[in-house]
Parts: sequence; C-alpha cells; structure tokens
Amino acid sequence: MRDIAERLLASTSAAVDEVVAAAHQGAEYRALVEDPQLAAADRHMSKAYFRHWLSATLQKPGAPVAPCVDPEVLQFARDLVRRGLDMHDLGSWRGAQHGAWELWVDACFTATADVEELRDLMKVSERSMVTFIDDSIAALDEYVEQERADLARGANAERHSTVQLLLEGAPIGRALAESRLGYALTGSHVAAIIWSDSADQAASLDAAAEAVMRICAAPRRFTLNASATALWVWVPADTVPPAEMAEDALAAYPGIHVAFGRCGRDLDGFRRSHLDAAAAQRLLTRMGSARPVVRYEDVALVSVLTADMAQADQFVTDTLGDLATADPVLRETVLTYVRERFNGSAAAERMFTHRNTIERRLARADQLLPVPLADNAASVVAALMLVQLRD
Repeated sequence: MRDIAERLLASTSAAVDEVVAAAHQGAEYRALVEDPQLAAADRHMSKAYFRHWLSATLQKPGAPVAPCVDPEVLQFARDLVRRGLDMHDLGSWRGAQHGAWELWVDACFTATADVEELRDLMKVSERSMVTFIDDSIAALDEYVEQERADLARGANAERHSTVQLLLEGAPIGRALAESRLGYALTGSHVAAIIWSDSADQAASLDAAAEAVMRICAAPRRFTLNASATALWVWVPADTVPPAEMAEDALAAYPGIHVAFGRCGRDLDGFRRSHLDAAAAQRLLTRMGSARPVVRYEDVALVSVLTADMAQADQFVTDTLGDLATADPVLRETVLTYVRERFNGSAAAERMFTHRNTIERRLARADQLLPVPLADNAASVVAALMLVQLRD
C-alpha cells in the first residue's frame, strides 16, 4: 500500500485528470462542466481528496483516514450553496471516487501477482477508501447544511448573496438569479444607493426609494437592504434623471442622500450601474460633502482626481487660481456656460439673467483664472465641480 500510494502521489495531477474526466462524463454534470469556476473548484476537490487519502495511506496503511476539510473544498461547497445548488445537484459526483478506485486497482494488480496478497490488499484498500469518502461526504454535507441554514435565515440573505455574485461577475445563470431576486435582468437598468445620516430614518429610506422609482419613470424597483442606513436600488429605466429633478423629489426627506450610477443593459449593466453608484457615494464620503444627490456621470472625472485628496487640492489651486475662492455665483456661471456648450444665451436663460451679465461674469472669471477658460475648459470644469461638491 505504501509503494502504490507513493507512486500515485508522484503523478497526482495526471491521475486527477483521469478521475475528473471520468466523473464529468455523465450528462447530469452539465451544470458544473459548463461553469469554468465550478469545474476548476471541483477538480481541486478531487485532487485534495485523492492526495489526502494517499498521504494518510503512505503514513499508516489501512488505518482510518480522517475526513478531508480542505479550506478550498469548503469554499467550493459555500459557492454551491450560494448558487442554490448542492453536491447532489451536480450529478453522480461519486464518479470521482469510482475513477480513483479504478486507478488504485490497476496499481494493485501491478504491485503483486500473489493472489492471496492481492485479495487482502483489495479488501483493506476498499474498506479504507470507502470509509474515508463516506466520512468526508458526511462532514461536507454537515457544512453545507449549516451554510444553507445561515442563508435561509431571511429572504434578504439569499437576495444579498445573489446580488454579490452578480456584482463580482460570478457565472450565475440569469434564470436562477431572476427567480431569486424577483427582478428581470434583461433590458436597461439604473442603480442607486440611498443612505441616511441616521439609523432612525429607515422609513424615509423606503420612501426615497419610491421617489427614485417615480422620477426614473420606472414601473417597479428591486431594493436590497444593504445595512440599517442604506438601500441598494435598481430600476428598469433608460435614463438617469437630472440631479436637480432628483433633489426636488427628495427635498421632503432631509438627511437622505442618493448616488446614481450610469444606465446599463442586461447583467453587465446591472453590475456596472451599481459600481458607478458606489464610486459616486465614496466620492461624497471622501470629500465630506452634504450634497443630497450625485450622479456618477457628472462626477466621473472628479472621482478619479480625488483618489489622492492632496493632489486634488493642488489641482484645484493650479487650475482655478483666485476663482477657487471667488463668489459662488461666478463659479456657477462658468459651469453653466460650459454645460450649455459655450452658449451665452442658453446660459443666461438657465440662470434667469441677461446675456450681458453672463458675459461680464465670464470676463471676470478669465481675469481670475491662471489660464483662460477657452484654453482649459475641461480642467476648469472638473476643478469647479470638485469645489462645488466640497461646498
């Protein structure tokens, strides 16, 4: 038994390839074979079990072998539970055991031609391997049941685990994800993160989520309780509402903040829009901003600039010069003028003032800027938005 275990340990990878190939022959294994991550994890489990038993046999031939509880095997089991599967859903996963036994039998017949010795070798080997596999399966089943019990403590837990898989880009089936979430993942999505300044505003959070759904002109919403003070929301919508419109709709809920991601389509859009919203939320937190509404598309450049706040401050100083501390109306005029595509009349209409007033303000801004607006518009706008968020 020592001789055989030593030889097989030296060629574990090749042996495991044979074992896994045999186990994956069954049509029931499609759910695993077509999932690259699960297939790789399944191969690791087969290898871990095989090496565990061979190593124990090398040390104490025929003695009871303790169950294998390799951390990566447990992670594999945990991933299956999160996907709504278990070991038995993957088909006859004991096929790996049968493949390993065939390899061992072939090695036994090569090791001895003595019939009596071979009979004893086979009996002891079979009892050892079967007991080890049964004990390992029992330990794994117990772990899976505990994971499933933890997941079943609330619907929100299952929904949260499903969303996490989607956000991580894990290969979870669309149909399974939709059934768990109760939300269609096809089409367009706009994600929002809604959070409050206090845990006492839970009712306002839900009301704000309803307001977000209405201003996005969406027929429904998917909401996840991210924490006691935050909701993650997705709505089937084609556009993100203007920040001003959202602020008006949420004015009735002081202390509530909303970060919108960009609109995206299908599974990737569901994920990308939320990650955008999370980046916008982090930006407000990083800057200590009290702004109630932020859209990622409005602050994408600022988000990059503020990864290092010291550099961001220097960027503002270098770009704006004295305009950084000028009258806020002057700064707002510059922003509006650029947003209206350098159209003075449109800017005047937006700010409810005369075009001549806009032109005077722009002339004054050019005097304060180190470089004229026309020559550095993109940087000036980014710096002004950074100042505006901080204010």
